Amino acid sequence: MPADHILTFAQDLAGGGVERAQLRLARGWLAAGRRVTLAIGDSRGALAGEIPPGLAIEPMGGRGYARQLVRLPAIVRHLRPDAVFCAGNHYTLVAAWLRARLGAECPPIVAKMSNATQRGDHGLLLGTGQRLWLAQHGRFLDHLVAMTPATAAQAARATRMELRTSVIPNPPALHDDAAAAVPPLPAGRIVLGVGRLAPQKRWDRLVAAVPALPADVQVVILGEGELRGALERQVRDAGLAGRVHLPGHVADPLPAMARAGVLALPSDYEGVPGVLRESLSVGTPVVATACSPSVQEIVATPAHGSIVAMDDPAALAAALTHWLDAPRPVPVPQPGSDSAARYLALFDALT
Repeated sequence: MPADHILTFAQDLAGGGVERAQLRLARGWLAAGRRVTLAIGDSRGALAGEIPPGLAIEPMGGRGYARQLVRLPAIVRHLRPDAVFCAGNHYTLVAAWLRARLGAECPPIVAKMSNATQRGDHGLLLGTGQRLWLAQHGRFLDHLVAMTPATAAQAARATRMELRTSVIPNPPALHDDAAAAVPPLPAGRIVLGVGRLAPQKRWDRLVAAVPALPADVQVVILGEGELRGALERQVRDAGLAGRVHLPGHVADPLPAMARAGVLALPSDYEGVPGVLRESLSVGTPVVATACSPSVQEIVATPAHGSIVAMDDPAALAAALTHWLDAPRPVPVPQPGSDSAARYLALFDALT
């Protein structure tokens, strides 16, 4: 039976990769003739311009997590969608509450494992809690999707959903001449970072590496978030104001990636970082920390870039310096052109 109406939900459109992929999938589902509703706390933000035509918006009255817990069951009960898509780990508590409140009335829930099952910022206590929480996911999810084989195997074990896990990559990022607004980039060679200014991304590591890079190298970090003030203070205190630039979020980072000498991803943890695939798609090498098993799948050959330990600043600086001078890799096409259709086939099989 076709899943004619798909409902998904989010806190806001501030600029995260989870929500960007969510909107791309919604665009594909709409193009296939399905009805799609986005229940959202705040539809404003950096990604608001990426809302596809025809996407129904159901306001939840605020971006707070508690607001989603209160509002979503009533929305689902009223709209009666055929399937619910949970776009990332951050939202699975809402999915669990939805199942608990609706019981047998709850439509099938498909969730995407958007982040690592083992987070680099968790100590022993939080790590134990995370493992116990993940082990409960099979009780309220009908199916789990991961974006690469390695992350799928890891997620299936952690959630005990070995027979209910599929691999579907995110839809690719495509260059849009109309939407692109590339900020002015500094002269000289550029190390580029792309992502939210959030603790997970550890942009402080990249800023700290700047004094060890050649003097003509500039660092540009495209993104916005709660750590802007802290990063600006770090840059100022280190006397790097002329070499580190934080121009904010851009709708289409691919032109900046193509202009950069190397892309850096110094995160503590990731799921499947799409920025690595996007950078390689325009022939720009990458340097990433070993923040997810997917990194080795994406940086599949030494010709694509380097993977360094999380807390080895010398290795990070050395790898960045190397790739600023090394030959650029042959562009690697992004996977996922059929991802929207594969999700629809999964929804249809569950309804």
